[in-house]
Amino acid sequence: QNDICKLPANQLADFRNRELGFVWQIHSLLAEFTALENVMMPMLGAAGFPNDAMRQRAAGLIDSVGLAPWRDNLAGNMSGGQQQRVAVARALAMNPALLLADEPTGNLDTKSADGVFELLRRFNREHGTSVLFVTHNAALAARCDKTIRVVDGELTG
Repeated sequence: QNDICKLPANQLADFRNRELGFVWQIHSLLAEFTALENVMMPMLGAAGFPNDAMRQRAAGLIDSVGLAPWRDNLAGNMSGGQQQRVAVARALAMNPALLLADEPTGNLDTKSADGVFELLRRFNREHGTSVLFVTHNAALAARCDKTIRVVDGELTG
């Protein structure tokens, strides 16, 4: 095992791109790119140029979050909930070892939130992706394998 804290900046950036997926409350999508292109971004960072395998992987992930009809829409023209689902697909693009998610379902309706939660669970089961997410949704938290409750900055359970 390597101590990632000792990696030079370029290797640390490569580690983050390949091993970690991030979903933020603010989606950080590139508005002038399509949903498909946004999901391809981590793969482009790793390979340097687009290819058919990337497009197929990105399309499959977009389909898995229920956005197949919007695959070629510009991210800037999508609703907040659609953008959030694109952000989840983008975070899974590199099949990361660890997905860190800050309220990944916070902007979604109940059905879409359930779908995203099940997608994260599926990636956990099928790909071994560990998922650490923060949520205020008690119903989703109750469905997790393990929960850590924080109240006013203190661990309570």
